[in-house]
Amino acid sequence: MKPTHPFISAHHACMASARASFLGISLSLATPFMALSQDKPSGEELYAQACAQCHGQELQGGLAQSLTDAVWQFGSSRSAIFRNIKYGISDFSMPAFEQALSDAQINQVIDFVMASEKASGSVKPPIPDSVHTLDYKVSVETVASGLDLPWGIDFLDSGKALITERGGHLRLWQNGTLAPEPVKGIPAVLAEGQGGLLDVSKGPHYAEDGWIYLSYSHAQAVDGANKPNAMTRIVRGRLEGNQWTDQEVIFEAPADRYLGTRHHYGSRIVFDRQGHVFFSIGDRGLSDQAQDLSRPNGKIHRLNLDGSLPADNPFIGIHGAMPSLFTYGNRNPQGMAVDPVSGALWAAEHGPMGGDELNHIAGGANYGWPIITYGRNYDGASVSEFQRRIGMQQPALYWKPSIAVCGIDFVHNSQFTRWNGKLLVGALKYEEVRLLDIEADRVIHQEIILKHAGRVRDVHSAPDGAIYVVTNGPDAILRLQPVHDNNPSSE
Repeated sequence: MKPTHPFISAHHACMASARASFLGISLSLATPFMALSQDKPSGEELYAQACAQCHGQELQGGLAQSLTDAVWQFGSSRSAIFRNIKYGISDFSMPAFEQALSDAQINQVIDFVMASEKASGSVKPPIPDSVHTLDYKVSVETVASGLDLPWGIDFLDSGKALITERGGHLRLWQNGTLAPEPVKGIPAVLAEGQGGLLDVSKGPHYAEDGWIYLSYSHAQAVDGANKPNAMTRIVRGRLEGNQWTDQEVIFEAPADRYLGTRHHYGSRIVFDRQGHVFFSIGDRGLSDQAQDLSRPNGKIHRLNLDGSLPADNPFIGIHGAMPSLFTYGNRNPQGMAVDPVSGALWAAEHGPMGGDELNHIAGGANYGWPIITYGRNYDGASVSEFQRRIGMQQPALYWKPSIAVCGIDFVHNSQFTRWNGKLLVGALKYEEVRLLDIEADRVIHQEIILKHAGRVRDVHSAPDGAIYVVTNGPDAILRLQPVHDNNPSSE
């Protein structure tokens, strides 16, 4: 595994050295960098001038991580690497180079680094068989593979789970085996962009009534247009053998509220103890609409289990407001979980570049997007000058830089008894599972318990006491179980 600036002193030494170098570059264009700029330096020359102090002349690592071992700590896509170079990673002492290098020069550096990594023959390390955490040695087992972009998972009982594939398939995993054929009769989805078949969640009375809930991107034809509009839709149905039956629509937005964008669908589904279903809808890429109470996007919604309206929903009676709304000002919540002890609802939402949030959800609250945010646009421009405003909720935690926070779940009824009550958090960009300690709505500790096993789409504390992790790249389901308690006498 690639070390990430392993010593704080190395952090500061690398940052100080880089700052000195880049202050010289940006403030005095008569320096050697000016000569390089005039001579149209190669990516290798730019790397030597700008990056080698921390990452090594041969890209082998030093004060900062190696760039040739096929492990990318902060995102492996070209766009992620570009943003990291241009805007820096302040939490890990990597300065921003936007004043020192042009976009074209940054791309030259990326070309050189990627070519060097390819030439080195490095391949991404396999998923480890075990990992060490503060409390446990943990086994890591791949229990399902060969999936196609799995998105959500829920267990019907201790040996049977349903898994969504974003392309539109619902898969049954039973007693350690993935059924060869998808469930039949699933509704058609619009599998474009970030859309498709998204979350799955069994109802709170599944053992008695068999209801299973799905979220997906639903298409609505537009007169005279070649492409349909789309919006998040919620349905429920039952499973008879391998057949989806008895489908009912729980939520469908009015046709004039469907949109032509193909991203930020939100789509997590959870239930409280009072017989409500909650689901999230992202802002669909139209940030200002998150503040518009007449629109479904950029919100968390609450309905009764059958889709009817709770009489005490917070926006009922407000002129023009959608009555299903529970909160607003949410950018793209792809994680929701209910604390099994307190009953509190929590949500995790993607920020733009930086500013991912974890929020304790309160009915009627405004979570601020896009008026307040700790992130900025992907081009570096400011989203808002405000991080706080009266009447808008502050996150319990925000991540800057963004980890691309996704599925969350509270650990409960677990083989990991020391972790009961703690919150599991999955991260796409950083390929992590984090474990959070929360007290009085404050996160007091974070631990990374799994790293570089793939983009973590969902996490689930299952009835068998294990923790299941849904990953993309590889598209798989991992099972985590404790094999050794590090502090058995302290329990």
